[in-house]
Amino acid sequence: MPELATATPLTPVPAGDARAFRSVLGHVPTGVTLVTAGGPADDRPSAAMVVGTFGSVSLDPPLVCFLPDRASTTWPLVRAAGAFTASVLAGHQVDVCRAFARKEDDRFERFGWDRTPGGGHVVHGAAAWVECVVEDVLETGDHDLVLGRVVALGADPDVPHSLVFSRGAYGVPTLV
Repeated sequence: MPELATATPLTPVPAGDARAFRSVLGHVPTGVTLVTAGGPADDRPSAAMVVGTFGSVSLDPPLVCFLPDRASTTWPLVRAAGAFTASVLAGHQVDVCRAFARKEDDRFERFGWDRTPGGGHVVHGAAAWVECVVEDVLETGDHDLVLGRVVALGADPDVPHSLVFSRGAYGVPTLV
């Protein structure tokens, strides 16, 4: 592959080059969120996926979104459930992120789960959580854009920082 242009911040790289696209957009820090789905009788979720694209869409009505890859084997399970809970991972939860991103065999058993009022699953120690029903799904390139209508949410005031991913590394924001 050709080297990326680095002579000046204004030297363009090919927009259609996936490696260049990923490298440049890697400069945009993203939060790390664990999206889960599962039945209300379950003591842990039946499906979970890590996303770096979770965000707020609308206050009225309260909507959030995330963008799963359509090639994901987990996204169809979450979609079929019709509802999901997003656990915003805390700065100390890199191990949770890696376990679910790598689909480690014991990932559901290794971590504790708290229940939301609607029966969703929040990984214990998360900075915040958002419980949603799937409002709409839009095809966008090689991903789906999932709109979730918020039915309940909360945050742990004792968690000082959420986990952030930027330029290939995990960290926490420095508050100034």
